[in-house]
Amino acid sequence: MALWGELMRIVKGAIPFAVTLAVVAAVTAILLYFKLAGIGPHHPVFFYLLPIALVAILLGSWPATVFALAAIVCGAFFLYDPIYSLRLADPMEYGDLICFAVLALMAVKCTVELLRPAKAPAPKARYGQP
Repeated sequence: MALWGELMRIVKGAIPFAVTLAVVAAVTAILLYFKLAGIGPHHPVFFYLLPIALVAILLGSWPATVFALAAIVCGAFFLYDPIYSLRLADPMEYGDLICFAVLALMAVKCTVELLRPAKAPAPKARYGQP
């Protein structure tokens, strides 16, 4: 019975990361569709920022950080020319990916900090008593 409990604990811990990778795949598929249709944006990787913030709100900082790293790799591989290669045709696009990484990690940190419950201030002693 202990083995079953351990297995369920592992599965329960893996679910946020599976959801994260599914969201990355869905956003990448939508952006790739628009790129192949010829109406894609010039800096497509920045469209991952809203889903990253939502993942940070719903699932926490670790899945959102994994989302940001996966978004960088998927963006480089699927959304920038040449497609299906991690090599980028324009060296300026490396700057896009670096700026996105910094911005995404800041968004994760800020989102998690904003959602952290506030601590109540410690009560003060009355009349100089400890």
